[in-house]
Amino acid sequence: MSDSDGGCCRCCCSFIFTLGLTALFMWLSLRTSNPKCSIENFYLPSLDTTLENPNDTTLNLTLKLENTNKDKGIKYDAVKVAVSDSQNRNHVVANVSVPEFYQGHKKKTKKNGTGTANLTVVSQVTSNNGMRVFWVDLSTSVKFKIMFWYTKRHKIRVGANVTVNATGVKVESKGIKLKSMAPRMGSFCVVMGSLLNFLVFSLLNF
Repeated sequence: MSDSDGGCCRCCCSFIFTLGLTALFMWLSLRTSNPKCSIENFYLPSLDTTLENPNDTTLNLTLKLENTNKDKGIKYDAVKVAVSDSQNRNHVVANVSVPEFYQGHKKKTKKNGTGTANLTVVSQVTSNNGMRVFWVDLSTSVKFKIMFWYTKRHKIRVGANVTVNATGVKVESKGIKLKSMAPRMGSFCVVMGSLLNFLVFSLLNF
């Protein structure tokens, strides 16, 4: 093999190595993680047997939202919470909305919300030894702040069952994590797939 062929091979290998490092750096810089959402408090006064007035139509809850990204802030649109009689969302018990807000990186935020409960739907939820199960559905859109610019909006929809006792309070003492019901492709696959296509295209035109 001539010196010119060896030099060309080394140059090509160096080019591929550089592209690989660039792809890894871009992935580490651009990848994002959706916020973690949970229900910390849940109270339906209409189910509280200790109250003299069981016709209170309010529903009170506390959301906890955690931004686990190390260097990316999150801009939330209005956070909408729907409480239903089941996961099928056949009948809505109440709707709660939290105004839009910004959350810095590695921050945890608690947001209180109040809605008006449909007592007819509440009474129709089956009671098992004083326990009732409701479905809580959270939906919003977020933009991630990377340095001085924002990404496009990403839709988030998560949910979980919340069991309430005879005093109208959720049974679980800890927060109830809201989980996504829809499968999604990981950000690693999306970003690395795009970068691989770019790498192949670059080599074909090298």
